[in-house]
Amino acid sequence: MNDTPGWASPGSAPSEGQGAGVPRPSQPADGSGQTGNWSAAQPPTGQWSPPSAPGTGHGAPLPAPGWGAGSQGPGWAGGPQGSGWGQPPVVAKPGVIPLRPLGVGEILDGAVSTMRVHWRTVLGITLAVSVIAQVATTLVQRYVLPETPEVDANATGAEALRQSAEAAQSALINSVPSLLITLITVLITTSVLTVVISRSVLGRPVTLSAAWAEARPRLARLLGLTVLLALISAGIMTVGMVPGVLVGSAAGAGLLVIGLAAASVVVIWLLVRFCFASPALMLERQSIMASMRRSAKLVRGAWWRTFGILALTWLLTVIVSVVIAIPFTILALAVDGIGVGSFLTDGSTKFGWPFLIVSGVGQVITTTITYPLSAGVTALLYIDQRIRREALDIDIARAAGLPGYDTRS
Repeated sequence: MNDTPGWASPGSAPSEGQGAGVPRPSQPADGSGQTGNWSAAQPPTGQWSPPSAPGTGHGAPLPAPGWGAGSQGPGWAGGPQGSGWGQPPVVAKPGVIPLRPLGVGEILDGAVSTMRVHWRTVLGITLAVSVIAQVATTLVQRYVLPETPEVDANATGAEALRQSAEAAQSALINSVPSLLITLITVLITTSVLTVVISRSVLGRPVTLSAAWAEARPRLARLLGLTVLLALISAGIMTVGMVPGVLVGSAAGAGLLVIGLAAASVVVIWLLVRFCFASPALMLERQSIMASMRRSAKLVRGAWWRTFGILALTWLLTVIVSVVIAIPFTILALAVDGIGVGSFLTDGSTKFGWPFLIVSGVGQVITTTITYPLSAGVTALLYIDQRIRREALDIDIARAAGLPGYDTRS
């Protein structure tokens, strides 16, 4: 059994005929194929509840001490300290998550636990990539990007519209290098951190070199997937803007707002629908198009739950970013000799090296914290969906070597 818990060959959902590898009830001891000499008077349905945790049936070895121990003691629920009937089965937890459908808190806790348990690997990749990316962004901002044209607050009519359009165009052009650098940063960190998450679920250590060696062959396809999703999003937004731009005038401005709002809704729907494409590509060795179809299949019927968890994660990362950015921005303005009032009223202020360096340090700290959280939640949400749809918990338990899940028998 390899280390990857069923990643390479996802197969079909159980509803589509997937059943290989799922433990079956044991045959009668007499080999007759009959159910045995059971009494005709059986207790009513629902009056009793035998232990249902895998590995606790007849002839299965008891779980090793130290895993799955709950309030009832080690092993399955209701062991020496309980009757064993009517108690919920203790769920195996070889790594950072229990092997069952997860709640929102458990997904977030699993992401944070991965950062804590594998902090050397997580910190090593995120800090290194963030520093390189921030240095590149700072140099581009200082030496490459042109200054944003000023907007006259007293301008009216066509002149005000022209100045606003020029400022928006300049801001869009200036954001392209930063977006490309961010894209590469997210690409590298996501690929490596997804591998780290898959190992943390198994409860196995992973080094930075091992995670990079496994993620590196998939980087080209992951880049293609990321660029494809970005192009699709940009195309949809462009289509939403075209009617307003063609009409022009005040009516065109209103149409532009409506078009952008509608396009944004479509983009959000598609991004949530394909949010599992990256984990599927990395962990299942899927192609670009196959990973997108895989994601759409996993999200089907769970779009709102997926959207809610991703939105909550985004809100948490925004809060963390703001909490870190505010003191570093104030410190950067003070070091650079720029007052906060001047910064708020004069958008064309030329920032010096002190401001860029101090604010860059704050940005590095922000990305070092938020990138692992976002990548961890996405990967664990993907695993949760496969547990719910395809009983992936059984494959994970086998790959982790838990007692009672050996398929050799």
